[in-house]
Amino acid sequence: MTDPSANVNAEYDVVVIGAGPVGENVADRARAAGLSTAVVEAELIGGECSYWACMPSKALLRPVVARADARRVPGLSDAVQGPLDTAAVLAHRDTYASHWKDDGQVAWLEGIGADIYRGRGRLTGEKAVSVTALDGTEHRLTARHAVAVCTGSRAVVPDLPGIGKARPWTSREATSAKKVPGRLVIVGGGVVGVEMATVWQALGARVTMLIRGTGLLPKMEPFAGELVGQALTEAGADIRTGVSVAAVRRAVPDGPVTVELDGGDHVEADEILFATGRAPRTEDLGLETVGLEPGTWLTVDDSCRVDGTTWLYAVGDVNHRALLTHQGKYQARIAGAAITARAAGAPLRETDWGAHAATADHAAVPQVVFTDPEAASVGLTLAAAERAGHRVRAVDHDLAAVAGSGLYADGYRGRARMVVDLDREILLGVTFVGPGIGELLHSATIAVAGEVPIDRLWHAVPAYPTISEVWLRLLESYRDA
Repeated sequence: MTDPSANVNAEYDVVVIGAGPVGENVADRARAAGLSTAVVEAELIGGECSYWACMPSKALLRPVVARADARRVPGLSDAVQGPLDTAAVLAHRDTYASHWKDDGQVAWLEGIGADIYRGRGRLTGEKAVSVTALDGTEHRLTARHAVAVCTGSRAVVPDLPGIGKARPWTSREATSAKKVPGRLVIVGGGVVGVEMATVWQALGARVTMLIRGTGLLPKMEPFAGELVGQALTEAGADIRTGVSVAAVRRAVPDGPVTVELDGGDHVEADEILFATGRAPRTEDLGLETVGLEPGTWLTVDDSCRVDGTTWLYAVGDVNHRALLTHQGKYQARIAGAAITARAAGAPLRETDWGAHAATADHAAVPQVVFTDPEAASVGLTLAAAERAGHRVRAVDHDLAAVAGSGLYADGYRGRARMVVDLDREILLGVTFVGPGIGELLHSATIAVAGEVPIDRLWHAVPAYPTISEVWLRLLESYRDA
């Protein structure tokens, strides 16, 4: 097989910079429409999700949550009181991270007919991309129709005194670590923070969480962070809110880390994880050559085309619409359809929920936090709906009061909320918190994205006895109020 990267100059219909799940999906849609496609990647084909985020983190979490569920089942609980097999858990993680080798992903991309260029891709002008390979070879690629930037985001580590010598963990180190730290400090209370606290606490680390705000999971309904925090505390984690890190010290490379807080207190640990946000991977992308600012998020329309351009697309994290792998892949399907339609001179359907509009980014973004208990949401929280000017009402129900929940686990704790648009009588948002609720989320996503009227939801009968019966209880509460 001819190596496409042997070409110094090459022209394609579409050039994709970044071969994570998002870039792969853009390439797949373009190739399915018969467009020639080049994909440029400087690291592993498959991207952050495959090797340092979704797959390894969930592989780590699954044994932790399965044991927690089993401990709440009579007749089984006594058999699972011992510690987890750490070596087996880490080996399971390694398998799902493909041992940090991308052969399978490469084979998939080659199988759809995309050409792969290994190296750093940069824009050099309109529809022009240069690729610097690892051996220094330069390749110049030209796109006939579109360039798609799918370079994703990176973890942000604050510029604090001592941070360089402290060698802090980011999400990458937290999901790929080869041993359990005796003591782990986690700075930040978002999704990465709570999931990694759940993993490493269960594997034997003494976890301290330092939260600048008032609680965990601040982008979800308040009760989500409260229930997750309660469980983490009961598991042994020390959660401190309203604190900020002032400095980080590691006196010797293999020694402990001292974390100095703004109030004068300090915490000592073996490792420190900063889970404090993401930044776009656009700082060395050549954006200045096309009139855009390096290092910034790229603003796009609903077809994911960059504002002010006719040929440049920004798909996934890099556009800052919804920093989730599944949402980026959704955007890739939309952008791929838009690119192919424009290439063919076909009309686009860019109205809400049209084939070429990523409307779900605004109205129906689903997310599951794989802690114990799980937290899952789609659409708007009550506070967000009120800020947006909707006339709404929140309807809550205790998940423990559903028969299926009691059967799922003794001592079940959880809560469900639906946010109802009172003018249209549709759901704007749904949140579940409790063991085993992640698989409930897609029903909520369909209800929100489909704008299913309350009157029609009344006819969606939940099977008995399942946790899904909470839908009936929520609807009854709404009607009886």
